[in-house]
Amino acid sequence: MTTITVYDAMAQALAEEMRRDARVLMFGEGVATKRAELLAEFGSTRVRNTPLAEGIIAGTAVGAAATGLRPVIDLLFAPFLCYAMDELVNSAGKLRYLSGGQFEFPLVAIAMTGAGWAVGSQHNHNVEAWFAHAPGLKVVMPSNAADFKGLLKSAVRDDNPVLFFVDIGLLYQPGEVPDGETLVPLGQAAIARPGQDVTLVSYAKTVPVCLQAADALAAEGIAAEVIDLRTIKPLDEAMVLASARRTGRVVVVHEASRTCGVGAEVAALVAEHAFDSLKAPVRRVTGPDAPPPASYPLEQAFVPGVDAIAEAVRALVRKLH
Repeated sequence: MTTITVYDAMAQALAEEMRRDARVLMFGEGVATKRAELLAEFGSTRVRNTPLAEGIIAGTAVGAAATGLRPVIDLLFAPFLCYAMDELVNSAGKLRYLSGGQFEFPLVAIAMTGAGWAVGSQHNHNVEAWFAHAPGLKVVMPSNAADFKGLLKSAVRDDNPVLFFVDIGLLYQPGEVPDGETLVPLGQAAIARPGQDVTLVSYAKTVPVCLQAADALAAEGIAAEVIDLRTIKPLDEAMVLASARRTGRVVVVHEASRTCGVGAEVAALVAEHAFDSLKAPVRRVTGPDAPPPASYPLEQAFVPGVDAIAEAVRALVRKLH
């Protein structure tokens, strides 16, 4: 094991995949500047900066994927994906289906999202649910350095387009990363902490917040199980349902706004398939349905915190009595 930041874990994943497969290339907004080590090793034909034109970047990636290359593109902040919706949703997500499986579209689109840098609402907007709703796209949102590396490697090797969201607040967080070749399969959640009284389902930056809440609840005699989804689409339904049936109580936590979010999908899944095991209604702890503030203190108040998660759990436990 080596302790590195999420940023460096992603750099390792990209370098390893580019060495392994000459078809992998990376382009986007500032990538040759931010990833100078990749430019030095692989040259400007495989690592290059682009104009600030998200639609053109994504469209070029779709064309490159259709011709047999495996592009990785960096579109900086997630709200800028609005400029690339047609290319990602209408082309990348649908053309494999429309071709009857004759073509593959192996591309990875990286974008930063979430609170932590106080960049304002036009740069900070959690849009992962938009792309989970789009047929043909996969959506990944890790919570720790090891998963960032393992999931990015799997995303590069996948034959379908993958949206890879980087939670800004995690970018320079250190974590232990296994040495050598390690892949994390897309669609496989992880039990970040076992427990038998309540299930906390989360992803990205709110996973460590859930772990902190679980520590606080343990002091009160409440054992919370924390599920890290890691991949939003495909969703590891089996793990979520197994935990829900085991604990009988579920709280879904995410920073994105509440309405039509990932939490709603998880709640519906549990209600449809594990209702008989529930001891209380499924609860959601999310960000508000409002643009994120630019002020750092207000931004921190905007996101789900330990106290809000712990109180939601206490409310479910009280319902049993």
